[in-house]
This record gives sequence, C-alpha cells and structure tokens, in this order.
Amino acid sequence: MAKKKKTTSKTKQKASTKFKKPNLNFNRKQKVILGSFLILFGIALLVAFTSFLFNWQVDQSTLSNLSDRSVETKNWLSKFGAGISNFFIYKGFGIAAYSIAILVSLTGFYFFFGMNKKNLKTFWFWGILVMLWFSTVLGFFAESNALLGGMIGFETNDFLQDYLGFAGTVLLLAFILIVYLVARLNVTPEMLAKYFHKTKKEVAEDFDEAQQESATASNTTENISEEIQAPIVKENVQTSASEETEAELAIKFERKDGEEEETTSAKNSNKIEEEQDSSIDLNTETTSTETSTPSEKEKIVIKSNDEEDVAMEVETAEEEEVEEDSLSKKIVKDFGEFDPTLELSNYKFPTIELLKDYNAGGSSITIDQQELEENKDNIVNTLKNYKIEIAQIKATVGPTVTLYEIVPEAGIRISKIKNLEDDIALSLAALGIRIIAPIPGRGTIGIEVPNKNASIVSMRSVVASSKFQHAEMQLPIALGKTISNETFVVDLAKMPHLLMAGATGQGKSVGLNCILTSLLYQKHPAEVKFVLVDPKKVELTLFNKIERHYLAKLPDSEEAIITDNTKVINTLNSLCIEMDHRYDLLKDAMVRNIKEYNEKFKARKLNPENGHKFLPYIVLVVDEFADLIMTAGKEVETPIARLAQLARAIGIHLIIATQRPSVNVITGMIKANFPARIAFRVTSKIDSRTILDSGGADQLIGRGDMLYTQGNDLVRLQCAFVDTPEVEKITDFIGSQKAYPDAHQLPEYESEDSGTSLDIDVDERDKLFNQAAEVLVTAQQGSASLLQRKLKVGYNRAGRLIDQLEAAGIVGPFEGSKARQVLVPDLIALEEHLNNE
Repeated sequence: MAKKKKTTSKTKQKASTKFKKPNLNFNRKQKVILGSFLILFGIALLVAFTSFLFNWQVDQSTLSNLSDRSVETKNWLSKFGAGISNFFIYKGFGIAAYSIAILVSLTGFYFFFGMNKKNLKTFWFWGILVMLWFSTVLGFFAESNALLGGMIGFETNDFLQDYLGFAGTVLLLAFILIVYLVARLNVTPEMLAKYFHKTKKEVAEDFDEAQQESATASNTTENISEEIQAPIVKENVQTSASEETEAELAIKFERKDGEEEETTSAKNSNKIEEEQDSSIDLNTETTSTETSTPSEKEKIVIKSNDEEDVAMEVETAEEEEVEEDSLSKKIVKDFGEFDPTLELSNYKFPTIELLKDYNAGGSSITIDQQELEENKDNIVNTLKNYKIEIAQIKATVGPTVTLYEIVPEAGIRISKIKNLEDDIALSLAALGIRIIAPIPGRGTIGIEVPNKNASIVSMRSVVASSKFQHAEMQLPIALGKTISNETFVVDLAKMPHLLMAGATGQGKSVGLNCILTSLLYQKHPAEVKFVLVDPKKVELTLFNKIERHYLAKLPDSEEAIITDNTKVINTLNSLCIEMDHRYDLLKDAMVRNIKEYNEKFKARKLNPENGHKFLPYIVLVVDEFADLIMTAGKEVETPIARLAQLARAIGIHLIIATQRPSVNVITGMIKANFPARIAFRVTSKIDSRTILDSGGADQLIGRGDMLYTQGNDLVRLQCAFVDTPEVEKITDFIGSQKAYPDAHQLPEYESEDSGTSLDIDVDERDKLFNQAAEVLVTAQQGSASLLQRKLKVGYNRAGRLIDQLEAAGIVGPFEGSKARQVLVPDLIALEEHLNNE
C-alpha cells in the first residue's frame, strides 16, 4: 500500500508540472522597448502597404525570388515591404489590411505610455471585425480590381454567395454594419431622427430669412414712393391749413407718432425672431409713452409650431425694491464703515526678513536618484519574496518622507501587504515605515519611507507662499508642508478647536510657535487676542513683549502669560463669562456667529450705546495640559469642556497641547469637542489611538514629523520650524510699535473660596471670636486644629471661627494643606484692628 501511495504522488507531481502559465507581466523598461518597437513596426507597415498599391504589378515577378540578393524591388521597404504587403494585401484582406498597421501602432502606444490594457482588447476585436467586413464588401469588386478585397475577401464573399446568394450576403453585411453602429458607436434611431429634424429646421430657417429679405426689399421700395409723393401732400395741407384748427392738427400729429411707434415695435419683434433658434414668438405689447406707466407688467406671448396648441401668455412682475435701514446707510455714507484697526492705524505687520531661510542657496528638497532606486528595488524584492507582484510604482519625494505608491496585480489582498510592514522596514533598514492601505481616493497602496537626508521646512518658506498670503480664512494657520511639498494651510475658525499631543522633544512647542507666528503675520491686534497658559514658565515668555498688542488677561493680574494654576481656573471661568456676554450680544443683534455680528457692526447697524462693540477673536493656548489636570482636575476640565462645546460661534478657540496623551488627561468629554488633532511622535500605539483614534503616530520619525486630522483622513506633514531667535525678532518688531494702553481686559471673576463671604456682620460673630484671634496672633499660625486644642471646641465651630477671622482680615485665605497666613503681627495691632471696625 505504501508503494502505491508513492507512485500516485509522483504522477500528481508530473501532472502539475506539465503546464505552467507563462508570466507576461513586463516591467517598465520592457514595456518602453516593446512599445517603441510596435510603433515603428506599425509605421513600417503603413509605408510598405502604401508603396505596394503603386508598385505591386512591377514587384509581382520578383516575389518568387526574394532570397536572391541581385533581385531589386520598387517597394519603399525593398524586399521586406514587397513580401509582407503581398501577404497582407494581395493574399490577405486587400486595402482593409491597413487596420492591422493601425492596431499594431496603437498597441505600441499603450505599452510605451503605460496605459490601461483593458481598452486595447476592445480595439483589436472591433478592428479585426471591421477589417473582415470591408474585405468581404470589397470582394464584390474583385473582378475589376483584385487588390480591393484581397484573396480572403474574394473567397469569403464567394462562399457566402454560394450559400446565401447575393441578396442574403448583402443583408448579412448590413446586419453586421448595424451591430457595429449600435454596439460600438452608440448610434440609435432617436439620434438619427434628431439629426434629420435639426437639418430640416435649419433649412426652414434659411427659407424664412430669404422671405424676410424679400419683404424688407419691398418695404424700402414703398417708402421711396411715399417720399416722392410727399411734396404733393404738403401742398394740399398748406392750402387747407386755414380751414383746420390747431386742435385738429395736434390730433393728426399724435396719430402719426403712434403709427411710427408701431412700425418700430414691429421691426424690433422681427429682430428678436431672427436671433432666436427656437420657433417661439416673443411679442411684447407696448403702448405709447403717454399712456405707459412703470408699474405696468410686461407681457410675453409664447406660440408653438403646432397649430392645434393654444398660445400661452406670460406676465412677468417686477421685483419690489427693498428698503434698507436709512439711518445706518446714511451714517456709512457720511463716515464710512467702522474700522476696528483705526486706533492702531499705523501698525505694520512683521516682515518676512525677520524669519530665517534655512534653505538659502538651493532648493528645499534634494532628490537622490540612487536612494530612490535602492528603496524601490528593496520594496519590489521584499514583496516578490512573498509572491506579491507589482504592476506599477510611483515615488513622491517630500521634505522628510518619500511616498511610494504601488499598484499590486489583480487578485492580491491588501491585508497581505499591510502585514509586511515590519519586513519592509527590515529590508530598507529605516525607522518609521508607515503603510497606508489603500490611499483614500487614489486606489493605490502607499509606503512612506523616511529620507536619509531630511530637509528643514522653514517658517519663512511657508509664510511667503501664495497659498498662505492669499488665504481667504478668518484665522489662517500655516502648519507646514505635505509629502508633495505643498504648503498646508487650515482655518482655526473652522476647526474650531485643536488638540496637540506628542512625546517630549518631538516638536509641540515649535508647533505652538508656528501657529502663533502664522496669526501674527495675518491678523491685526484689533482682530485677535491671545490668552496664553504656560505652566512650564519658559516656553511662551517671549510673547510678553506684545502684551499690550495681542494678549488678554484678568483685570487684577500683573502678568499676561499665566503660569499659576489657580489663576488658570479664574481665567477659564472668566472666558466662560465672556462667552455668555457675547452670546447675549449676538442674541440682541439677531445674528448666529461672530463673523455676521462684526459685519453688522462695521456697517453701523448696531448702536454702541446699547453695549455693542467690535468683538475680536480670542485664542486660548495651553502648553502643558497634563500638569493642569494633575493639580486642578475637574476645576479645569469643566470650563474647558464648556468652552469647547459652546464657544465656537462667538470666536473663542482653544489650542491645547500635552506630552502625556493618556485617557485620564484627554478624557472623552474633551475628545468629543476637539475634532481637529495633531499628533507628533509618541512612544506607543495606545497613545496614538488616544489622540487620533487610529494608529500611525508611533511610526513617525520625530523632529516635527506629525499627523493631522480634522475628523476624516490623516495627513502627514512636516511642521514648519521657527526658532527662538526668530520669535524674539518678531515680538521685538511688534513690541516697538505703538500699542493699546493696556492688554485686553477679560471679565472679572470672583472665586468661590470657602468662608470669604460668611459672617461679615460683627453682631453675628461667635462669643469666642476675640479669644480665637488672640490665640492665632500669639501662635502666628492659622489652623482650625489649633483652635480645637486651645479653646476646646469641635471642628465645626473651629471652622466657623476661621471663616469669621478670614472675613475680618486677621488670617489669609485657604492654601491647601498649609496653615493659613496670619495677617496681624502682634496683640497690640490686633486690638487696634478690632477697635477700628
């Protein structure tokens, strides 16, 4: 039994190795070579066929001796042309053989230019069918000229006539012609009827024009005869003038004017009929100038060619004039629209020369041909090792990454290529290989490979681009450049909030400086204000110089850039108050967003005495959000979530950056209201999914390499680089100009600390108030536990005593786990303080 099994397995192997389908997939070089050969071969066939038509009788005697070198032929391609032309034309299909030369050249074009070969099959099918049809049709004339149909055409025609007869052969050829016209050229009876109807209409219009010309010629002859008779009429009028009164003369002149108007209206209607292609008559009924009024409706009569149809009369009513606010219109006419930049009318925007050009003296991207060839060969060989054939590959070189777009052969699964990500990275020996399978909207698979020599995208090149300079956006931001080296500009007002995350040192702070620099180059100080929160205290300090131009702060704060966490809470709550106030203004102005409100205010349709004012955009920038969440928690998350939900329409936009994209920092409430996100390089796939809801950020290469999404596709960008000296030059340039008296004032917010507003009345104080004050002043330590021990009271009463002492100004506010500060130095000062109340 074992031996039998071995023999059967051998026979199966032999059967499987008998036939193997040949591989006809050519690479690009082979396609170019084959395509050029076919193009030139097709041209050679055309030349040989044409020469054969003139010289075939002379060359007929030499066809049997083509191997003899002494024999000469008259064909332009010598013996080769004479032989191949005799084969295809005389012995083949006649002059219909020209289609073979055309099809061969067309095939060469398809291979040479790498076009889709699906259409090529249809061209060959219909081309051969047309060749056979023409050859058979021309077979009817074989007796007069044998070259017309060739031998195949004559034999086929003769065969069909033997079995179908002459009439049957003609009917069969007519049927094949109809099949070709309908199936290939999409010719239908409706198209033919429409064509004949159109030609009939054109002939009828030409006939009508000829009639009108003859009519106008007859009218001119009548007018000439009337002018000849005019002197006789004038003499008769003069003789009878004494008998006529002035009123009768006036009536006659009016009638004459009416007749002239009727003739002019008839001429105008004739002109309209000549200009129109359709058979619709538009006759406007006009009256004399004395009886017509502006409120009269214009009447249009539409007539059809069919005599049985009823004519339809259409009345067109004039639109009513819209009466605008006359007062606001008058003010705008007298004083012009309101200009919010008038207070700083001499303000000059920063110049591009303040930014450094890191690519001076050469192009921003250097294409290394050897590197591209090596990467391409490595990708192709790696995929071939796993039996994945590639039909086409294309490389797009970017500043730091090159995108290789590959088109796999039919029948290959995309998931198979996606799973080879690590193998491709190993073969290329590169960091950060990222596979996009498939690329949305292109139908290809993308493999992103980092360049060995990455180029810097300077902020100067981004700001100087026409895409940024002519951006019609409310808050344009130039983030950097894409893989195709195009400047990527987005509108912060449409985001409407931005979440940035990435590991330490991957470019978050540079990205924030890039965003702020973009807005400084585009917006006037009256149009945008920044609220900067910098828990690290060193990242955004350079913007202190533009405090009175661009920054906003609380009324009682000394520094505009917020570094204290307690002030951050007050600032966020103050922005919530500002948001509610702005919504009240929008409600009174009956508009939906800040853009409509400002346009209405500029048009002087809103009265400043009613509290209306020009509203600048407010951009809140938080450099390290994780630190705020650790120290403040819900006190920060709640106002930020409220601003993110509601503040879009009134021009308050949030930009939040963090280096720890964990779930407890970027909560679900925050993610739901931040559709626009930027991810720099992170350390794990979990962090990438936390930011982008998909992987990819863990495969970036750092140094400004980032992924941007606005709720749809991921876009890989190289962030523009702006260094600290450049930011310092920009802030110095702006800070040296005339500024507002103070920074933009946010609404005042009173924090609800415990006990600050309790028991202010002196009569409601505790009986032990004075003793408690003496105990704390003596100990110089304000704590409830000290009062519990010294005065032997419970915790609740000691807490109330602390609140009353704080309200009286003896101890300071609550400071967490620390003891309260005692504000009175000794007992004598305490006695004076209590007596002065």
